[in-house]
Amino acid sequence: MVYDFIIVGGGSAGSVLANRLSANSATQVLLLEAGQDTPHGKVPPEVLDSYPGTAYFDPRFHWTDLKVRTEVVSHNNPNDSLPPLRKYEQARILGGGSSINGQLANRGSPDDFEEWVSRGARGWGWKDVLPYYKKVERDMDFDGSMHGKEGRIPVRRIFPDLWNEHSKAAAEALKGAGFDYLPDQNGAWQDGYFPLTISNAYERRVSAAIGYLDPATRQRGNLTIITHAQVSELLFEGKSCVGVVARINGARAEFRTREVILSCGAIHSPAHLLRAGIGPVGHLKDLGIEARSALAGVGQGLMDHPSISVSAYVKPHARVNDLTRRHIHVGLRYSSRLPDMHEGDMFAVAVTKSSWHAVGERIASFLVAVYHTCSERGQVKLTSPDWRDEPVAEFNLLSDRRDLERLMQGFRMMGGLYATPAMQAVSSDPFPASYSERVRKVGVVNTRNKLLTSAIGVLLDGPAALRSYLIRKVITEGFQYETLMRDDDALEAFVRKAAIGTWHASCSCRMGADGDPMAVTDSQGRVRGVEGLRVVDASIFPLVPCANTNFPTLMTAEKIADAIALNRA
Repeated sequence: MVYDFIIVGGGSAGSVLANRLSANSATQVLLLEAGQDTPHGKVPPEVLDSYPGTAYFDPRFHWTDLKVRTEVVSHNNPNDSLPPLRKYEQARILGGGSSINGQLANRGSPDDFEEWVSRGARGWGWKDVLPYYKKVERDMDFDGSMHGKEGRIPVRRIFPDLWNEHSKAAAEALKGAGFDYLPDQNGAWQDGYFPLTISNAYERRVSAAIGYLDPATRQRGNLTIITHAQVSELLFEGKSCVGVVARINGARAEFRTREVILSCGAIHSPAHLLRAGIGPVGHLKDLGIEARSALAGVGQGLMDHPSISVSAYVKPHARVNDLTRRHIHVGLRYSSRLPDMHEGDMFAVAVTKSSWHAVGERIASFLVAVYHTCSERGQVKLTSPDWRDEPVAEFNLLSDRRDLERLMQGFRMMGGLYATPAMQAVSSDPFPASYSERVRKVGVVNTRNKLLTSAIGVLLDGPAALRSYLIRKVITEGFQYETLMRDDDALEAFVRKAAIGTWHASCSCRMGADGDPMAVTDSQGRVRGVEGLRVVDASIFPLVPCANTNFPTLMTAEKIADAIALNRA
């Protein structure tokens, strides 16, 4: 069979595309996903859980060999001076990141999309994308011109009457700092604190796979879904992409199509292009790959939202309550007022539970992130032409000093909230938090970590002097809260070491205008210089928006699916 479309990757974008393109019964669609399936009635309970921490750190749902660098890489340094590689929790499961992420359902600033247009993405302004955001969602709380009511992904909020005491105290502290309460995060774009919008119904996650690949959609005779299928090669005839080679449970299979759509995310989509000889000629030559299309932008401009956390011990009465499994209720959007920054360029959340285990239940955090990011020097590179070797992503966070300065400002603003009466009533012993390799290893879901953290948790609930000692000598890794709050040099050193992304990899196959040497795709995701090949996922964003990237990705897939349907009509 020759398919009309082969979609490589069943994440957020791939799930949308499979649903929308197969709605035309005359169109044959094949969806290939490297991870496991999540059919109705057989979704893993960790995925359905309203609390995302168990799925997020469960290696069964990850590309376990993927490594990234977050610190700035100086390409003049020898290899032994490179920053360390970190494991990266990239989803490998139907639904992709929407099956393991924090379920936050926000959209970004209208200014983001006007900047997309200014960067060459014609037809992607705010008035163009809002209808597709509304098409994605079924808002369970609000009506009006800003909200969709018939989409496949439910959107709701947990309002303050159901918040735990830590979240209520955080809101009181933010109100005392002068911020307004906004009941609707996805309403008018303005600074303030709000109940977070989540893609969740009745205390259960609704991933893109659950919402778009429902039982009725799976019954379509023209839609084929194959999981445990890793694409190893794109097939070409001249300049036309005509199919793929996949390894299905280890066995080689070849599929032919009129068009391949890569929806593998901002790390794996450019890797597929590079292996096919589409990318920067110098990098391809170094790897012995013949250049099929010289596109300098492939893998370049990788972005994320740099973030930092300041944490504290949360008192027993203020921990996650029995009303909801959610551990993050209140968010904050605020403006740094730096020149040329969008309004609401900063984002923060109050996290009541920092991990699934017993220590995580006793540690709360304020996490603050730069959402209008300036650092654009990241890149995705191949380590070899072999499909079995994972690419390396260098995010180069904080390569623009404006991001560093805003994280320092944000750390002190969030850290200062712990001195308020509201926060002192629910927490103690604030400290600078770091997602170090040690913390990551303890966060992996297994029996050893459960036993280890249970023992430490008992000690943390013990005498105040013992708790303070453990936080300073065991949990904190070399930096002290009091020092960072007053010493600029110490704070800069901490932020440079501890800043991480928020798993919002974007922009590595950017769409742009004709004549832009760094534009990889046009405004409909079509790869320049070849036929029959598109990229549709967060990698085509011209700029990472001021939002968690799942809903912008869903919107993008809806918009391009609509364009494909119109072109084929």
